[in-house]
Amino acid sequence: MKKEILRFDDVALTYHTVRGEVTAAEHLTFSVDEGEFVAIIGPSGCGKTTLLSLAAGLLSPSEGKVISRGTFGYMLQKDELFPWRTIEKNICLPLEIKHQNTLGNRARVLALADKYGLCGFLQNYPHELSGGMRQRAALIRTLASEPDILLLDEPFSALDYQTRLNVTGDVAEIIRREGKTTLLITHDISEAISLADRILVLTKRPARVAYTHELDFGEEKNPLKRREASGFSGWFEVLWRELNT
Repeated sequence: MKKEILRFDDVALTYHTVRGEVTAAEHLTFSVDEGEFVAIIGPSGCGKTTLLSLAAGLLSPSEGKVISRGTFGYMLQKDELFPWRTIEKNICLPLEIKHQNTLGNRARVLALADKYGLCGFLQNYPHELSGGMRQRAALIRTLASEPDILLLDEPFSALDYQTRLNVTGDVAEIIRREGKTTLLITHDISEAISLADRILVLTKRPARVAYTHELDFGEEKNPLKRREASGFSGWFEVLWRELNT
């Protein structure tokens, strides 16, 4: 039986600017189940990143409720690794911030680095790694504090296309193997299809959920193989039409 871990219940968000009141979202209702990978797409400027801030509790809704049953890890568009810290010190940073930098916790994080191919680069600095490896390090840093829910804010958008395809596969594998619930914001339709179990399509601002799609790729979770699947182009056409009507 699926267990709900995050819910938006008729959420609205209104904020004030020098030009007056702006409604960023209204009647926003959806839920995410434990272990599910949900992608959210929508027109530019519709408030996708605002939705993540609401989920994480960084913003409070003007109306409605956001109910979560877990802790959050946030992964941004850029890796945001500190250039003066080694990779080891970067990925262990959350332990320092939370005063949990024990031998046992460091061993757990370093085991993740070893498991996902960073063991030989722990004493390197970020500028010495490829963009893909830096993004992998950023994900391991996000996992260091053992969050229940990962919030991904267009985490591949700063990468070139070829690197992006490879890193998407790496990150998807890590997330699936670690069993993390994930909420992904992306403007890339193909990326959403290749990664998600379910896709939510938002309207123009004020954002509401216009469409919800359960993807039917069976047990296939590999992003590159999904892109080669016969149903991929069909999903792309559906989502493109929904975003442009």
